[in-house]
Amino acid sequence: MEAGTEARQVASVMYVRCPDRLPEDVYRQVLEQLAELSPVVQALPPSAALVELKGSLRYHGVDARRLGEVLRVRTISRLGVDVRVGIGPSITVAATASGQITEPGGVLALDPGQVTDWLGPLPVEALHGIGPRQAQVLRDFGVHCVGLLAAVPPATVQRLLGGRAGRQAADRARGIDPRPVAPRALPASASVSRTFPRHALDGAAVRAALLDLVVTLALQLRGRGQAARGLTLTLRFAGGTTWEKTRRLPEASAHDDDLRTLAYRLIDAAGLQRGRLTGITLKGEDLIAAGQVAEQISFDQAREARLVAEEVSDRIRAKFGPGAIRPATTLLRVS
Repeated sequence: MEAGTEARQVASVMYVRCPDRLPEDVYRQVLEQLAELSPVVQALPPSAALVELKGSLRYHGVDARRLGEVLRVRTISRLGVDVRVGIGPSITVAATASGQITEPGGVLALDPGQVTDWLGPLPVEALHGIGPRQAQVLRDFGVHCVGLLAAVPPATVQRLLGGRAGRQAADRARGIDPRPVAPRALPASASVSRTFPRHALDGAAVRAALLDLVVTLALQLRGRGQAARGLTLTLRFAGGTTWEKTRRLPEASAHDDDLRTLAYRLIDAAGLQRGRLTGITLKGEDLIAAGQVAEQISFDQAREARLVAEEVSDRIRAKFGPGAIRPATTLLRVS
């Protein structure tokens, strides 16, 4: 085993692959599950993440494979999402291992002493970081598997793939990858979407869908203890075209009233004129912790009553489910 791999002495890097086309809000919830295992999580949007488990192994008193199994149980039971978890002594090994797991999910953990023998027989394109063009160049040269790539002199690999790419490929084929997991959160936003089974025209149906998205987004933000500083509305039309606009809120908020007012202004700005809609997405932008929002003294008794009703509605939904209360159609304003 090369020195770069031996230095770690333990398989502590976890590479997690979620299903393709996972909704952003579900992906964020997967990241939250990872954060329960370790504070060092690197989001790799749209559907993957890295986790450094070194400190967590000591804290939890179990090996990395066990933590990978715990993660799968949690994402399946809590989110209905299975994941593919690769674990190894480096990012390359962990990512390559996760790529070898067949869907829908599983855990593959490799100790440092297993890396060389395990990587060797894999096709060269299976090594994480080797793209299709690089793989074809190597195959044309007669390098069909990772073991052969590791045996080729690094200078030769550099001539084939270029200086930096060649050095990285030669090192990683030998299990050498000193890159650390760099904590990185997903950009602060949350989105909810609605797809229309039939083309929808501007009017009551569209505003009803928008109001439902407002309430869903606001409830999601309050559940996370967050508030949005802005909203982005995206409209998808028949034929594949889209319209998108972002506006800032006067004050960061997660209240139905505030988000609804701005959302209606956004859809008014679209000037649909009976455009045939196929879908609509509402995204809360530039999220902050709810505790950072200053409490404003209000003399608007109607607004205060609505906020009290909102708290009651949240408690009812928490007890009986999110569908226990739906937006009232009488609140719709049709232009």
